[in-house]
Amino acid sequence: MLRKGSELVKGDREVLLALDYGGEAQSTESYGSLQNGGFIPPRYLSAAAADEDMDDDDPIYIHCNTSSNQPVAQLGNYFRDGRTKIDFVLVWEVRSRRKRRGKGKSEVTSEEGEAVPTEESSRSQRRKAQLAQWREKFVQNLKSAGLLMEKEEKANEKKTIHFLKLSAPWDVLVYYAEELCLRAPLQAQPNLDFNTSAQVLKRLCIPNVMRESVPNRPLDYYTCAFRKSKMNRFLGCDDHETYFTNTQRHRVVYEILARTVYGKKKRAEVGVDRLINEGAYTAAFPLHEGPFQLPRFEIRPDELNQRQVLHHYWARWCQWYKYQPLDHIREYFGEKIALYFAWLGFYTAWLLPAAVVGTLVFVSGVMSMGTNTPAKEICTSGASYLMCPLCNTCKAWNMSDICTMAKMGYLFDHPGTVLFSVFMSFWAVTFLEYWKRKMATLAHHWDCMDFHEEEERPRPEFAAMAPTMEQNPVTGVKEPYFPEKTRLSRMFTGSMVIIMMLCVVMIFLVTVVMCRGVISVMMFHTGSPVLRTEAATIANISSSIVNLGLILLMGRVYTALAEQLTKWEMHRTQTQYDNAFIFKVFIFQFVNFYSSPFYVAFFKGRFVGYPTNYGTLFGMRNEDCGPGGCLIELAEQLFIIMVGKQLINNIQEFIIPKVKAWRQKRTLAKVLGGKASHEPRRWEADYQLVECEGLFEEYLEMVLQFGFITIFVAAFPLAPLFALLNNWVEIRLDAHKFVCEYRRPVADRAQNIGVWFNILEALSHLSVIANAFLIAFTSDFLPRLLYQYKFNNDLNGYVNFTLAYAPLNFTEYPMCRYKAYRDNNGNYTLFYWELLAVRLGFIIAFEHVVFFVLRAIDWIVPDVPESLELKIKRERYLAKQALAENQEALLVSQGRGATPATTGTPSPASDTSFRNMS
Repeated sequence: MLRKGSELVKGDREVLLALDYGGEAQSTESYGSLQNGGFIPPRYLSAAAADEDMDDDDPIYIHCNTSSNQPVAQLGNYFRDGRTKIDFVLVWEVRSRRKRRGKGKSEVTSEEGEAVPTEESSRSQRRKAQLAQWREKFVQNLKSAGLLMEKEEKANEKKTIHFLKLSAPWDVLVYYAEELCLRAPLQAQPNLDFNTSAQVLKRLCIPNVMRESVPNRPLDYYTCAFRKSKMNRFLGCDDHETYFTNTQRHRVVYEILARTVYGKKKRAEVGVDRLINEGAYTAAFPLHEGPFQLPRFEIRPDELNQRQVLHHYWARWCQWYKYQPLDHIREYFGEKIALYFAWLGFYTAWLLPAAVVGTLVFVSGVMSMGTNTPAKEICTSGASYLMCPLCNTCKAWNMSDICTMAKMGYLFDHPGTVLFSVFMSFWAVTFLEYWKRKMATLAHHWDCMDFHEEEERPRPEFAAMAPTMEQNPVTGVKEPYFPEKTRLSRMFTGSMVIIMMLCVVMIFLVTVVMCRGVISVMMFHTGSPVLRTEAATIANISSSIVNLGLILLMGRVYTALAEQLTKWEMHRTQTQYDNAFIFKVFIFQFVNFYSSPFYVAFFKGRFVGYPTNYGTLFGMRNEDCGPGGCLIELAEQLFIIMVGKQLINNIQEFIIPKVKAWRQKRTLAKVLGGKASHEPRRWEADYQLVECEGLFEEYLEMVLQFGFITIFVAAFPLAPLFALLNNWVEIRLDAHKFVCEYRRPVADRAQNIGVWFNILEALSHLSVIANAFLIAFTSDFLPRLLYQYKFNNDLNGYVNFTLAYAPLNFTEYPMCRYKAYRDNNGNYTLFYWELLAVRLGFIIAFEHVVFFVLRAIDWIVPDVPESLELKIKRERYLAKQALAENQEALLVSQGRGATPATTGTPSPASDTSFRNMS
């Protein structure tokens, strides 16, 4: 049905048909053109185009409903006809301008309400006209691609917000489903329980409080690649409304939006992403399935929409101990986001045993603190051990003054922490091995095991800035091209910038070290016995807080710098861009967060020297470890940096999205004015939400946390416990953001967590080496063990043995003591060299044993479970049957076993299927 715009209800404007676009012909070799693999359907209503030729002043409005002359008002994600689904929404804003008439100048108003200059005008006016022209051509090409459209407007005196709703009809969905290799259901199968803990509790007949029945769980199917010619063999193919899921519809429409040309083909002016970057559109997003709040009236659980199910059974804080509904998350957000939450939940579950063991190790240290012989000797020594001054202007002190710190140091440096570091080394690699199995199971369950991203299109920024066009050797289509030699030179220059920034981090580290020394001297000069005794602790804690502030500040600065460097390097595809950006940011954040703990663990106290020959840095004496040893200082730093970062990040994740959403709602409320309704329509409500920022920050936060709990766990056994508590909060914060505060992202497919898994593997192997050196050189475990072996099994006299006398030429405090294995002339004793040999031997033995066991675990635990391999074979067998060209072969394979096999040569298809099954 056709109607003129004047016949519509006032204020309603809608366009619902594909019209022929009479612009320039598009070459089949043009990059991103619709003819290059696109779908050109037959014209749905040729009368619309004819009517448009008759009267160009009024736009054509065509309704989808054919049974009624009036549109059906219906709430939800539908056009006004109440049947056509909204798959995507494009939004743009136009500032209202009054018509101006002046001498020698005239302006006309476009259909979008913009003033289009006809003579020389300002640059901004020409820019607005260019954007309007791009939008018009883009929309016409979308119509040519077969998309249905309907337009809404909200306006006030200053601004007009345009909403263009898009829908893909059945023919378009079928065409792109085959091109995008979407999976089609062949045979339903029961939903299996992939939670190992649930299976264990079931076998032990223990009630499982973590399990909860979530309504509307998606069915599980054996699937194969979609083929239009075999559609009648797929389940549910008769129901065109529900055959494709909403996420599949979103993916198809986004594919069309990403391919469609809007400007000059030679300039690669293609795709909605680049249009958003250029400012032609302010947003492009699929709609949420409705409100997330439960209705006020009684409703059955199976009547809730998908968003309400996710909010009620997942995103609420009271669900912190329940299993995550991963199938529902995947159905609503896609595999990429679902895999992130699957990994985060799996990682959090594995933190539970690590946290329990770490807490037991810490508690055992508290309980055995009274049996620590060296601490008893220190506390009862009185004035027996006069220690040399800790700075040039300080005075000598008695070792008994540090009795409390000596006892506290035992909490982080006893045999249990050594065993715990060995346990965590095995835990880290075993966790990754079992995650590979879990990842393979989920990838098959979600039909993305064989998923490989198709030949990626160039990024919008790359297409806009590339200097030339070259033919793609894979597709044969001309694409934007950037010389590889120039890119390599830019990457080299970017590497130099990274090195400079790492040097800046080192400068800040030296500044923090000097700040710590200054604070210690100030505490000694106060004259207070308490401050003088706790000077090192106060200095370490205060400098750690300053260091945390510098770390967070430098992290923000460098992330912005890394983003600009990665853009400047001109990476062709989004995957290449993401990998380069992740590598830059992680390298910097690794040095940024871990440089101070590495300094305390492996360098502090190693270059102090001895009386009359102290090492100095910028005129200040090099730092020595505090009274309780370096491990307690390392534990203090890890607690402040790790826990402080987690608290700040959680506060930011809770507050910042709410502030952004408030600003967005405030902007839209000004446009709606007095016409604002109590229940805004779905596209208006979603436009008020915050744009989804992706998963980069979420993964980076968790990967840095993984490094803290594995690399330095020997010094801080409680690190897994704090990580576990943080992750319980993190899951609900992220869930609430995605369900309630973010616009719905396009459902991206993925079969793994990408480059982050490689980073986790590198951190797990680094943790083995770091813990070996930490036990050997920073802990007192080996010196005590060697002393017990050579001298006294009860460690009697151990404190006196570890203290050396100042050289005879040190006249200020003659015969004062300092901690080192040296003689009266300052030379190392034989025990020092024996201990060094034991330390090096321990490192070699520790690394070889751990890595050997890890390789054995890798060999014993297959990446793909045996049960999954059988399912994969079964699915391939069914796929071969469904897609067999020879129908007779299909009948023979179905009847095998029911009737006697006839003599003769079997068909090739049946023989192939049988071999595959076996």
